[in-house]
Amino acid sequence: MRLLLLWLINTVALFILPHLLNSVQVDSMSAALLAALLLGLVNTLIRPVLILLTLPVTFLTLGLFIFVINGLMFWFVADLVQGFRVASFGSAILAALVYSVISWLLSALFIRT
Repeated sequence: MRLLLLWLINTVALFILPHLLNSVQVDSMSAALLAALLLGLVNTLIRPVLILLTLPVTFLTLGLFIFVINGLMFWFVADLVQGFRVASFGSAILAALVYSVISWLLSALFIRT
């Protein structure tokens, strides 16, 4: 049940994102649901491998390279899902950051541990 709630929270966060950033578009509920699901899968499966492979760069940039990795994951999912678009790589980095903050706030409001 908690996993389903997190998925719905992330979907709502994706729906809020275009209202805050003009460079992100979400056309439909199905696109948001699929994008939220793929973002979760990509962040669970691919992101840790990328972080491990880019550990020296991440160390040299004092962890700031993680923002680039998050933007890449966001941009990758936007490229895969029809109806979910991000204008540029820079927009993807900013969108990933804002998406994380919105998702965290919604999770803090609706999920009790």
